[in-house]
Amino acid sequence: MARAHALHILVKTREEAEELKKQLATGKKFGDLARKHSLCPSGKKGGDLGEFGRGQMVPAFDKVVFGKPTLEVHGPIKTKFGWHLIKTLSRN
Repeated sequence: MARAHALHILVKTREEAEELKKQLATGKKFGDLARKHSLCPSGKKGGDLGEFGRGQMVPAFDKVVFGKPTLEVHGPIKTKFGWHLIKTLSRN
């Protein structure tokens, strides 16, 4: 079974996610922004979701984590929870 380790930042609006992505592009640290802005409890851990298997996350999230390049920030991605910026650290 495919597994991945990812970080994410969850916010309410696409605009918030786009603004955070701009800050990441200027060198801000993903973990720092997650701790400050993420609505998910994982924000306290810098957005770290740990390791999980395919199908454990909502489909739009899974599609990014298991289909897009690792170590890059992807998004904004819309799910029923809000808007995400996602960074996959590893995948097998």
